[in-house]
Amino acid sequence: MRMLRVTPLVTLLLLVTLPLTAHGWDRGDVDRFATLPAGTSHPEGITVDRQTGDVYVADFEATGSAGHVVVFDPKGRFLRTLTLTTKTAPQPSSLLLGLDFHPTTGAFLVIDFGNARVLNVDKFTGASTVFMTVTGTGSGLNALTFDDAGNVYVSDSFRSIVWRTGPNGGTAAPWVTDARLGTTGVPPFGANGLAFNQARTALYVANTGNDTVVKIAVNNGKSNNPTAGPVIVFVNSINGADGLIVDDDDNIWVCANQADEIVVIEPTQGRVIAKLGDFEGIGRDGAPIGFLFPASLVFSGKDLLVTNLSLDLGAALGDPEKRTVDSPWAAQVTTHTVSRIRARIPAVKGLNHDDPRDDRH
Repeated sequence: MRMLRVTPLVTLLLLVTLPLTAHGWDRGDVDRFATLPAGTSHPEGITVDRQTGDVYVADFEATGSAGHVVVFDPKGRFLRTLTLTTKTAPQPSSLLLGLDFHPTTGAFLVIDFGNARVLNVDKFTGASTVFMTVTGTGSGLNALTFDDAGNVYVSDSFRSIVWRTGPNGGTAAPWVTDARLGTTGVPPFGANGLAFNQARTALYVANTGNDTVVKIAVNNGKSNNPTAGPVIVFVNSINGADGLIVDDDDNIWVCANQADEIVVIEPTQGRVIAKLGDFEGIGRDGAPIGFLFPASLVFSGKDLLVTNLSLDLGAALGDPEKRTVDSPWAAQVTTHTVSRIRARIPAVKGLNHDDPRDDRH
């Protein structure tokens, strides 16, 4: 009987022709939602005006001289650039981060990271007044959210604090201070994006430098004066956990700024149930394709909008030892963008559902 000799080439050909059964994450398709106009760069914070659907994006310009918020219509068409100003010194810095509309007063609040304060901004002119300040020095105010009573919560990346002030602002008080909200890692930001669950029994906070999501128990979350309970690390290993939002089913959507993806985790065990998007290089116009250093995210209809911070961190900090895996790519970016992906959690084997779960927010 003649035996067939299977050479390495034959083996390779057989493997190529066999059907593959292993599957990775269904990451969806990322496209460009909007392009920032000349004179603005490094989009960071993002929110949607729920009355008009317009999208507001704050830029984080490390070498800029003025703070800008860029406004787009719901289809990503440029409407206007707000140059923030105040009647008294200091003028708003060029380092703007989190921003959102107050759910009861309608005030448009923007974090002035460079001056460690929150501004109340006219959404048509950029004229601003000081809404919130903090005591002490060395703060790095980053992101904000609200409770049902309209109190405002602001993460402090440098002092391991979540600050709170009332609906009308003023001098904030520390709502919780905990070492789990600080970091000695890279990127050098601790407490970052934050959001309550639907029952207001927990506040989730991303810690960028530690690659974690921290869970703060909330007592009397539906009252006028919720108090903080125990603080734990809810989940580890989200590479550069940055912006964070929670959907209607309490799933937690997190920007992984050093993995160039959105990670979605379920709220009971912190199990990852989706990884969305990726980085696919730099286009001919100098814009990132896909996600590059995704910083903040917001639901808009059936879509998820994500800012591409595209920050060369080593250069921004003046320290080449703080360079991240994104830094060499970010240094090539000349056109700054906001990305869009369908807000969809694809089916995952091993969960309690078999069909794709669309629009989970």
